[in-house]
Amino acid sequence: MNTTWLVLAIILGIIAVVFFVMSAKKKNDEQPPRPREDPLKFSDGSADFGPDILGPGAIVGYGGIDYVCRGAITMRQGAYTWHEYLLEGGRGGEYLSVEYDEGQLNLGWWVSRPDLDVQPAQEVTVEGVRYRKVESGVGQFYSEGTTGVPESGRFEYWDMAEAGGNGLLGFETFGEDGSSEVSLGWKVLPGELTVYPAPKN
Repeated sequence: MNTTWLVLAIILGIIAVVFFVMSAKKKNDEQPPRPREDPLKFSDGSADFGPDILGPGAIVGYGGIDYVCRGAITMRQGAYTWHEYLLEGGRGGEYLSVEYDEGQLNLGWWVSRPDLDVQPAQEVTVEGVRYRKVESGVGQFYSEGTTGVPESGRFEYWDMAEAGGNGLLGFETFGEDGSSEVSLGWKVLPGELTVYPAPKN
């Protein structure tokens, strides 16, 4: 009698184990596979320039000067998003642009130039440098901190680049009644900048 109960208990135990294993396997089979990630995603230093790192209160070191980020503008055009960070600590009116174009990190250092009397065109010469149009468009912007623009609204942009060089020329208008802002800039590499993250809220 005891032997019968023992055999029955062993059989029930085996059935329980098999049921548990099959249930776990079925559950795992139902879960979609995790997408693979680009192993070189942050090899270009892009991890230091995300909106969770840069923002009001961040410190950006460039050319031996530490700049304080006072404000940030996020610009969106369809599925495309890029950022500008207003900086204080140098000559004034400087800002850093951060954008990702087809997975490539592009950084630009800009200086606002309200003194320039120039209008958007297919080709423009400013201070002896010839610039050609790269792209233009409209989108929505959102700001935080001190930027000198509304908290949100519509913006227009017209980007130009030096033919065969690193020079940049940009025209931007923020808001329906905003005036066009002109800036000169140049491309910079991630290794030229040191970023100390903005404080967390």
